[in-house]
Formats: sequence, structure tokens, C-alpha cells
Amino acid sequence: MAPRQATAAVIGAGDFIGAAIARKFAAEGFTVFAGRRNGDKLAPLVADIEKAGGKVSARGLDARKEEDINAFLQEADQAAPLEVCIFNIGANVNFPLVDTTDRVFRKVWEMACYSGFLAGREAARLMLTHGRGNVFFTGATASLRGGIGYAAFASAKAGLRAVAQAAARELGPKNIHVAHLVIDSGVDTAWVRERIKTREGEDALANLPPDRLMRPEAVAEAYWSLYQQPRDAWSSELEIRPFAEKW
Repeated sequence: MAPRQATAAVIGAGDFIGAAIARKFAAEGFTVFAGRRNGDKLAPLVADIEKAGGKVSARGLDARKEEDINAFLQEADQAAPLEVCIFNIGANVNFPLVDTTDRVFRKVWEMACYSGFLAGREAARLMLTHGRGNVFFTGATASLRGGIGYAAFASAKAGLRAVAQAAARELGPKNIHVAHLVIDSGVDTAWVRERIKTREGEDALANLPPDRLMRPEAVAEAYWSLYQQPRDAWSSELEIRPFAEKW
């Protein structure tokens, strides 16, 4: 793919979904700016993208800090116009309500909701100067409904969904596509596999049915499809789940 004069910023470029998104947009010619806590962990992703002929800049950042988000996105925009910003921070925790401390609740909200607001706001400010752009947010089943033990996570993700909805209505007429992606599934990550092993045992993990877990690459393709949507048929929200998922 020929290089594009545009950047795609991935905030929350972790080892699975975030990395897959970064690889996909780099493969499509974008200069990718990948950010996460512990920026040294981005080295394998950088090596993969560069080996494939892509362009990537990796940064360590705390998405809860306004100055970090602003500097990260402004640097991306200076490299080439910021075309896509994807917020992909999870903060999934599970605690009984009575065991959920105020510190946990506040931290999850800061990570999954407040930092998404910061990312969306700063990306919008930059994209408005270009007259176009795309801001996408990663949501979860918890964005739509709370579950046992998920008071902190569900409230934060529901808040992020509301931020995305408000932004979509405000920025759509200004040629900025804002969308919220609901991932209604377990994603094939080391953390999810460990949870299955703990809950269901090693045999269950060894005999997982095909496509029970969503591949990170499939999530990346969903984001790419959102980016490619024509302006007269933009989605503001997209739900994705494996064909066998019960819902």
C-alpha cells in the first residue's frame, strides 16, 4: 500500500487489540502513532510494522493526563494531518459492589471514560482545522448494561459511550466521523484465556470451540470498515460479536 499523507493515532496500543489496529492502519499506508503506558513494551509492535514496510512512532503516555494526550496527538498531527484517532483503553475489573473501593472506582473511570473524553476532545480540535477526521472509541458489553461485579467498569464504559454519542451528534455535521464500537465478546487475549482457565479449567481452555473468542485482527478490520464508510451512511455505533455468542 502506498504511503498516505495522514496519521492514525492509537491510544491504548496494547499487545492485542491495540496492536492489531496499529498494524492494520500501518499496512494501509498510514503513519501510525502508538501510545500506551510503559512505552518500552511497544518495541515488538514497532519491529513488526517496520519489518512489513510501515511507518510507526511509539510513545509512552498516561492517557489520564491532559498534557500527555495533547502532546501525543499534536506530535502526530505535526507529522502529517491527523486523520484517525482510536481510543482503545479498557480498564476491565471485577469486584463485588461492597468490595469496590473509591480508589478503584475512580481509577477505572479515569482510564475508561475521562481519558477517552480527553482523547476525543483534543483529536476533534486538531481535525476541525483540517475540515475532516475520524474518532473511534472501543466499548464493551458493559457499555450497554451493568453486570455482577462490574459497577466500576460498566459505569465508566457507559460514560464513554455517552461521550461518543454527544461527540458524534456535534461533530458529524462538521465532517468528523465519530463512532463507538461495542465488542460483545471475549477477545482472544492472554488475560481472557487465563480467566477461562480459572473459571472452567484447563480442559475447557484446551478445547475452546472455533471462533468462540474474537480475534484482535477481526476488531481491527471492524475499525477499518468504519473508516471506509461513505459519508452518507456513517455508523455512530457498531456492535460486533462471534456468530456463536449468546446475546
